[in-house]
Amino acid sequence: MSQNDCRVLATICARGGSKGIPGKNIRSLLGKPLLAYTIECARACPAVGHIVISTDSDEIATIAEACGVPVPFRRPTAMATDFAAKIHAIRHATKYVERHKGFSPEIVVDLDVGVPLRAPEDITACVEYFSAHDVEAVVTVYEAERSPYFNMVEFNDDCIQLVKQAAVPLARRQDAPPVYSVSPSVFAFRRDRLMSVTHLYAGRWGACVVPRERAIDIDHELDFQFVEFLLTRERNRGSA
Repeated sequence: MSQNDCRVLATICARGGSKGIPGKNIRSLLGKPLLAYTIECARACPAVGHIVISTDSDEIATIAEACGVPVPFRRPTAMATDFAAKIHAIRHATKYVERHKGFSPEIVVDLDVGVPLRAPEDITACVEYFSAHDVEAVVTVYEAERSPYFNMVEFNDDCIQLVKQAAVPLARRQDAPPVYSVSPSVFAFRRDRLMSVTHLYAGRWGACVVPRERAIDIDHELDFQFVEFLLTRERNRGSA
């Protein structure tokens, strides 16, 4: 399946509440709302055929519309709590587009607002992965800074133990099997699988490896400051 004949829906879920960073989705990042970075990336990706915003917030909807994406509905309250699984909001948005916009996607890509440094080619790579592999979903990953085989531990009573034991004890991290951290930059689903999945990573999943700097997920204030630093550095390079 190529990006030319595939119908791809991009969902962008941005609820009003945020515990880690209050107002995160609309917080200004170098003079632009965080939400705008994800919208601009989706609009710049040729693989994306339609974009839908799922939000419970009128303020977020206004900002999204100022970025050129209409927001014709509000997410149901039950899907916008701290305890609601995001997958339900993605399904709700997908069904809305199918019923009211006449767009029937084959693949749905969810783009997390907290990953503003993703590139359009990261979305395209996940879409194209389906053509070459027999998988039901694809997620972006990056090379992990820590290894469960070497320097990640958990408590067992009062002592610690490695999260995962290698077949042979390792003396160097470089000898450990390669492991990857998941980034919510892109979660891509075959449409039918999206409607039946019960939890993440159930079934056949693939992964696209992306550069660490494009995978940063803003969950805490330090993450936000790091992204500001990277963007500022990139802008300074461009103006040099």
